[in-house]
Amino acid sequence: MDKSLISITIRATLVLIAGVLLSSTYVAIIWGWWLPVVPPFLAFTGSVMAITAYIAHTADSIRKTFGRYLTNEVVTTLLESPEGLKIGGNRQKITIVTSDLRGFTALSEQLSPEIVVQILNIYLESMLDAIAQYQGTIDKFMGDGIVILFGAPTIREDDPQRAVACAVAMQLAIIDVNKKLQQLNLPSLAMGIGINTGEVVVGNIGSEKHTEYTVIGKEMNLAFRIEGYSTGNQILISEPTLTAMGTSIVRIDGELKIKPKGVKGLITVYDIGGIGEPYNLYLTKQPDIYCHLIEPIPISYQLVEGKQVSEQISKGHLIKLSEKGAEVQIEPGDADALPRSLSNIKLNLLMNNNQNQQSEDIYAKVLDKPATSGNFYLQFTFKPPAEAGILFQALSQSIRVNS
Repeated sequence: MDKSLISITIRATLVLIAGVLLSSTYVAIIWGWWLPVVPPFLAFTGSVMAITAYIAHTADSIRKTFGRYLTNEVVTTLLESPEGLKIGGNRQKITIVTSDLRGFTALSEQLSPEIVVQILNIYLESMLDAIAQYQGTIDKFMGDGIVILFGAPTIREDDPQRAVACAVAMQLAIIDVNKKLQQLNLPSLAMGIGINTGEVVVGNIGSEKHTEYTVIGKEMNLAFRIEGYSTGNQILISEPTLTAMGTSIVRIDGELKIKPKGVKGLITVYDIGGIGEPYNLYLTKQPDIYCHLIEPIPISYQLVEGKQVSEQISKGHLIKLSEKGAEVQIEPGDADALPRSLSNIKLNLLMNNNQNQQSEDIYAKVLDKPATSGNFYLQFTFKPPAEAGILFQALSQSIRVNS
């Protein structure tokens, strides 16, 4: 019910009861019954004011409590709309933003649960500020991932633009997050973001026992797929999102042809580097400079599909290194071992070129970057501290010699 209607109802009821009290007292006096009207009237008025204030305070407290778990717009929809609590949903076109921290699962295995929670809280605090600034609706947290809706429950004409602006703001916020983490001697984070626009079912999904305000549909699944192709500090958006917002407002740093699971044929996604007026938010992307290694580093690697690591083990050498990635040369004659672009791999450094003396697991994503035959480029998504030290030392030595 509308707040103004509630207020009018309360006032009308107060006037009606006061009128009944005064008229009944007047009739009683005429009949010879003397009744004091002021004390009960004051008591009645005070009670009404106290009860009204209590109800208002309780309602505000309920909103704030639920606001910690749902956005204010969702809470308003649930509490004030006649259809707010109804099980089911409506079809509508929205823009979906999904984000995920690269290599965070592997990082979590290296740290205590308390440290993991501390890192997540620092990260989420900054992300929530950016999301609120651009009026996004948080659908859910998925560990280190966030799902954000633009167009549900409130539809706005500039939903796609604000979604992309929010994504750029989130990537910019990661810079400050990493500064805070470095001050606490905690590892830095890198985030990938995927954005898609399309028609989905939005509403209360579940039963009377448990209900979740969420989104269902293939367009939601596609947003997750697109995000899975992104590397750290990258934003990939679908063609429908680009069409909905227009090409003139965004900076496109590149485009990729991908074939997500469940989609027939290739689709095009766009690497976004910034957004113009009225937001004026831009990412600074430093070129990744690769240095030839003095001594190639022998490795073994396996493909990672979802949460599963392939049993097939391939071998190769790191022949170039940069701060973020490497160029890998596979074993001669092993063309089948060449991983496809944008796939995820787990690799291990082979100590003394011995398969039985391996380093800790390192995770990386294969880049869509041209390389010579039998080679491929990758970007590291997780390096354990010891392995990061080995790679840094190898890179530093090679830079000194080559310079």
